[in-house]
Amino acid sequence: MLRITVHNKPQVLTFQVEGKLAGPLVRELEECWRMVLAGQPKPILCVDLTGVTLIDDAGQACLAALHCQGAEFVAADCLTKAVVDEITSGPLSARDRPGDEGDAL
Repeated sequence: MLRITVHNKPQVLTFQVEGKLAGPLVRELEECWRMVLAGQPKPILCVDLTGVTLIDDAGQACLAALHCQGAEFVAADCLTKAVVDEITSGPLSARDRPGDEGDAL
């Protein structure tokens, strides 16, 4: 089961997601997100994941796409926070990687 409640307040659009963000249910969030944003100016996007019980790979991909659109996430439990951290922390740039000081040959 997946429930999505949209809270459309001035300047902030929140998608409150509850249940399993997995498998074919992920499509529901994608469709809801695209439909609601179609008629909106660029609001601040917030995705409330405090009621989510499971996120699979498809769910992570959907959240990553939302993050690319500027979405911010609210998470409560350790597992969901870890998923959000993985999505929001991009890959290290070459100069930030340990052991990659750019030594000349």
